[in-house]
Order: sequence, then C-alpha cells, then structure tokens
Amino acid sequence: MASTSTPLTLPVLPLDGEVVLPGMVVPLDLSDSEVRAAVEAAQAAARTTPGKPRVLLVPRIDGTYANTGVLGTVEQVGRLADGDPGALIRGRSRVRIGAGTTGPGAALWVEGTRVDETVPEPLPGHLAELVKEYKALATAWLRKRGAWQVVDRVQAIDDVSALADNSGYSPFLTTDQKVELLETTDPVARLKLATQQLRDHLAEQDVAETIAKDVQEGVDKQQREFLLRRQLEAVRKELRELNGEAGKDSAEESDDYRARVEAADLPEKVREAALKEFDKLERSSDQSPEGSWIRTWLDTVLEMPWNERTEDAYDIRGAQAVLDAEHSGLEDVKERITEYLAVRKRRDDRGLGVVGGRRGGAVLALVGPPGVGKTSLGESVAHAMGRTFVRVALGGVRDEAEIRGHRRTYVGALPGRIVRAIKEAGSMNPVVLLDEIDKVGSDFRGDPAAALLEVLDPAQNHTFRDHYLEVELDLSDVVFLATANVLEAIPEALADRMEIVRLDGYTEDEKVVIARDHLLPRQLERAGLDKDEVTIDEGALRKLAGEYTREAGVRTLERSVARLLRKVAAQHELGERKLPFTVRDEDLRDLIGRPHHVPESAQDPAERRTSVPGVATGLAVTGAGGDVLFVEASLADPETGAAGLTLTGQLGDVMKESAQIALSFLRSHGAELELPVADLKDRGVHIHFPAGAVPKDGPSAGITMTTALASLLSGRLVRTDVAMTGEVSLTGRVLPIGGVKQKLLAAHRAGVTTVIIPKRNEADLDDVPAEVLDKLDVHAVTDVRQVLELALAPATAGVTPEVPVAA
Repeated sequence: MASTSTPLTLPVLPLDGEVVLPGMVVPLDLSDSEVRAAVEAAQAAARTTPGKPRVLLVPRIDGTYANTGVLGTVEQVGRLADGDPGALIRGRSRVRIGAGTTGPGAALWVEGTRVDETVPEPLPGHLAELVKEYKALATAWLRKRGAWQVVDRVQAIDDVSALADNSGYSPFLTTDQKVELLETTDPVARLKLATQQLRDHLAEQDVAETIAKDVQEGVDKQQREFLLRRQLEAVRKELRELNGEAGKDSAEESDDYRARVEAADLPEKVREAALKEFDKLERSSDQSPEGSWIRTWLDTVLEMPWNERTEDAYDIRGAQAVLDAEHSGLEDVKERITEYLAVRKRRDDRGLGVVGGRRGGAVLALVGPPGVGKTSLGESVAHAMGRTFVRVALGGVRDEAEIRGHRRTYVGALPGRIVRAIKEAGSMNPVVLLDEIDKVGSDFRGDPAAALLEVLDPAQNHTFRDHYLEVELDLSDVVFLATANVLEAIPEALADRMEIVRLDGYTEDEKVVIARDHLLPRQLERAGLDKDEVTIDEGALRKLAGEYTREAGVRTLERSVARLLRKVAAQHELGERKLPFTVRDEDLRDLIGRPHHVPESAQDPAERRTSVPGVATGLAVTGAGGDVLFVEASLADPETGAAGLTLTGQLGDVMKESAQIALSFLRSHGAELELPVADLKDRGVHIHFPAGAVPKDGPSAGITMTTALASLLSGRLVRTDVAMTGEVSLTGRVLPIGGVKQKLLAAHRAGVTTVIIPKRNEADLDDVPAEVLDKLDVHAVTDVRQVLELALAPATAGVTPEVPVAA
C-alpha cells in the first residue's frame, strides 16, 4: 500500500478554489503573478536538470494550504483560447508537503516527499468488484451526459489509483470533496470514497430528474389547458361579436369586481370580507376552480340589499282598512298587526328604531286548518305595512343546508332559503312567509327546524350567519309569518320563539261574506264571465257553505263556486241557458248535483245515527279543523262473546285509556246510576269509532264513550241535537280539553244545537263568534252525572229499542 520515497524541492503553484489530482491536465492563466512566478522558477530550475519543468500544485482554501499537493510538469507554455498567456500542466503524483526552503525566482519553494500509491497485483476479489462498480457508475453518468468517447477511456483504466483520481474531472464534486480525495493517500480507500461520491450524485440526479419530469408534465398539462382555454375564449369572443354582445377578458372582469365592491353600499365587515375574497381572486389563476367560486360568492354578496329598507306605512287606520278589505274575520291577526304598527310608529317617533343592535321585527305563527287564509294573509300584511312580500315553502324540506346554506367547498353550493328570500325581496325588512313550517322533516342531512331556531329568535337573528355567505346578516327588522296546520307538529323549542295566533275557521255567515266579496269575483274572472252575467244569491251561497261543503276553511267552497260557474258558462255556450242568470238555492241540485252533507237534525229520525241506544255524538279537532265524531257501543252475546273490552277504529293509546276509564267508572258507579252493571262484568264490550281508516287519539272523547255505554246499558237514546267533548276521570270528574272554538264551529256546521263542555273550558267561549253562540245551547259541566242527565233522552219517551248485541 502507500509508502514514502525520495524528497523533492519544488516551487509552489497555489490553486485558489481549485484542486488538481494526479493524471489530470489543466490549463492555468499566467497573468496571475503567483502562477507565473512558480512556472518561471520551475523553468529556471529545469535549465540545470534534465526533464520538464516541475511545480507543486497545492490547493489554497481561504488562504490555507493543503497538507498534500500534486507534482505537476509544465507541458507547454503559450496562449490560451482568449489570448492570455497560459501554461498547460499535467498532474503526476501526490507529494506530502514538508518545510519551506529557498530556490531561484520569486516563487515559494518547499520540500516534499512523493507518495507511493502502487497496489499489488493481481487485485483481490473485493477490490476487483469495487473497480467494476466504479466503472459502471461512471459509465452510467457519462452516458447521461452523452460523453461516449470518455466512456471508452474510463473503461480502459486498470490502475486503482488512476481510476480513483479520474474523479477529479467530475464537475459535481465540491472543492472540499476534491481536497478529501487528494489527501486520501490509500488508493483503495480513495476509490471507495470516489465510488460513494459518484453513487450519491447519481441518486440525487435520479430524484432531480423524477421531480423535473413531474414538473414538466404538470407544466405541459397547464400549458395545454391554458392553450385550450385561450382558444375557447377566442371562440366565445367571436360568438359574442357575431351576436353583437360585448365581452370582457379576465383582467377587465377582475377590475370590474373591484369597482363594484368599492362602489357598493356595504357594511364595513362585509366590505372587508369582499375585498379579502377579491384579493384571492386576483391571485388565483384563470384555470383554478376557486376563481369561479369566488366570483359566484361576490355576485351573491353584491346582489344582497344590505342597506335597502322600505319605509313602513304608519297609517294605522289605513292598514286596518286594507286588512278588512282583503280578509273577512281573522280579528286576532288583524289586531296583532295593528298593534305591531302602532308600536313601530311610537318607537320611530322617539328615536328607538334600533336598540342594542336589534330592530323591532316580529315572529308570528298562524296556526289553523287548511283553507282559512293563512298564506294569503301574509300578502295582505305586507300590503298593509307597505313592505315587500316573499314566500318560502318549507313543506317537505329535510336538509338543514336549505335553511342555513351550503359550505362553499361543495360543488353547486348555494345560500340558504332565508338569504335567497332577502335577495328576492330586495330589502332588509320584508314580510317573509314561512309556509307549512309544521311539515319540516329531519333525516341524515340534519334538522331544518333546528336551523330555524336562530332565524326566528329575536334575541339572535340580528347576527344570523349563513354558511355560504359567512358574514353576519341582520334579520331583526324582518316580519316572519309562519303557517302551520297542527301546532303539536312544531318542535317545542321552535314554537316557543313564535307568537302563536290561532285561526280556528269561519262561521257560516263569514263564509257567505267571503264567497260573496272575494271568491265569486275571482271565479267569475277565471270563468270568463262578467259580474252582471251571473249572480249567486245569498241563499245559494249559504246552502253551498252548509250542505255542499263542511270544512273549516273555504277552499272546497271556492271549488264549488267555480264548478257552478263553469256549468253555467258551458250551458250558455251550448245554447241551453240564457244570460244574465241568477243562481238560487233551488237551482243548485240541477247544476252541481245533490248536497253532500245533511245535518243530523234534518234527517229522518229513523235514519239518524243516534236512533239506537249506544251511539253518542262527540267533537274532535283534526288537522283540517273541528269535526263531529260518533261513538258506537255494543255488548257481546254472553254465550258466544268473551268478556273484556274491544276497541276498533284506529285509536291511539290515550283514547284506549279513556275507554278503559269510562268502563271502570260505570262498573264502579253503575248501581247509583241505576245501570245493569252485571252485563259489563259477564259480557264483552265493543266500542267502535266510525271512519276506521282515520287515526284518532286524545282524551276529549272520554265523556262521549261514557255516555254511549250508559245509553247502551240503560236502553235510553242519546239526544240527536247533543254533542259533547271532555276528558273523564275515574271518579267521574269532567276535565278540560283543547280546541273548544274549533269544536263548537264544527257542531254549528253539523246542525247540532246543544253542546256539553267541561266547566273549566267555559272561559274559552270568549273566542267563539257571537253568532255561533247565539245558535248553540252550551252547557258547562263538572261531573259525568250531569252529562248523562243532559244527553240521555227520558226512558219514557217513545218505545225503547232493544239493546244492540254483537254476535
């Protein structure tokens, strides 16, 4: 391995930032004084000794000389390619530098010892493998650079030391790495070092090439996409010019957005958010999908009426006149709107329009059966207040994002229905009708009713935040009118945030007025008739409302009027009837057929439902308003029927419990009521509610079932003109129930004249129209015994039919 040999005295040729290894041939610039001094000194010494001038090439790093140099011979002195004087020097062997000495010329002379770098032959197996690996790595690198001639020269080198020193030509090696190769005197160690350096460089080069390839592919794709988009824009521009439309490029469009944001009358926080999004738009590329999202968002924000408000009409009497002209009845709602306008006027007069950041909006819930005018009332309220009106249909909405909006990260994201309603209205204080709020459902997409909690809370909605807009929206000045058919279907927390106004239906007189003043003129126009050509007298309208329809609202009544007018118009076109024509009540049967609803009192006594013992008339409230409900009871044959209670008619759990309570009360108190209670113990009891396809529930049929069972056991008929409602307890107490107004209206429509209600519901009679109360004999009771005295006909009246027996 390495050893030392004869000392040498050589002039030093310093190399700043460069390293020359043995076997390398390098040109040096003689314009450098130190280089020229060393070459001249070597030439002077060569005159007295045979051979070529010799110099010691020593790397100098930051002013410090290396410990090892290279003996070099000056092969030629002449001119370099740029015309400057230069010398061509070949590195011969390593020299370990010793002490300084003197010599001819201005150069620095040192003593050195040549390093012996011979490797014994033949090469060991592991060293041969190392040589083979180095040559393979060097060949791979040279082929990548296209240096095919150098490949052959490297393959021809067999000396280990020369092969390792060949790395000195590698441009990727740093000066420190070359110095390390120079100072490694052991040829095997130096070859291992050179192999590792070359291997590391090739690995880095592979990674760099992979990255460059990926980047190039991405750049090529972007360039191709850019080119296609530019072509598409050019085609669109040509189409716009062909159609006479003016178009804008992306830069003009961006400037246009900035101008629109700066010119818009936006709240300060909204303006900041819009400018921040605009900055993102400027930074995004034309091909980025984020740009289209931001443009859509900016369009939505700029279209919102942030500071637009309509002036409320503070003519209280005028507003009341508008409500009266457009709607008959509904006094509760009209009073509430009048109160709201009066308070708004006083607040405005005293400078209290905004208190604590909140304005004086309102949240009303109009609850009532279909057809009573809840939806149309919203338009009348907006008309009376001088505000814009917008309707939001909530029936069947199951996605929470429909209310609060979608996040902008989703494809096709939109703001919620509340924000869209404000944008559609064009003002921040419209009348928003939330139609069918009781039909809102929930599923895996969330609960829209929960999202409405903030919207309808006057303490929170001044800072409502839509998921799409993500800026605060003040809803405190909006008048929200929610409509519902069933109050119980509205979540309790949501109902608590609204002021409930009940619309329990119309009386027959009110229906006649509505038909005459509103429905008839509208249907005459739709039928293509003038008001002078066809008239309907009040008797016909009353018969239409009482016998052809039986509903809380007026939708079916309007359809009956429309059908009547269509019939008259068709007969006139066929030449069967001349106009003008007045429709009277006796003409109805010929025009639209027989009546569908005949009051029980108008029927033949033998055809009435209560013509046999065990049948009683009750009153109930459904989603369509109040209605009459019949209860039928029978006893099973003791020989064929099993003892116990059978209930039919799709009854709920509460109603089943009421039947058990009624039966238990009669079993325990039957003796004092002079009823044959033994039949209740030995024979099965069957209670049935007709209209079996309709689900029924609630406690208010308790006294009705008790009366039906008492009639069955006593053989006394229940009076035809009596209807009743009330919950019964085990002690016979009559407990209060709900929906008294709707139930009394239903009794009035059905022709009932006597109604029994609980004593504790007597205060609810104040809500019943006076014309209805005048035609009803209402009895408020506290005990079932009073009910039986009022409802059961005397036992001596007529012939008592046999008690019905169920097979």
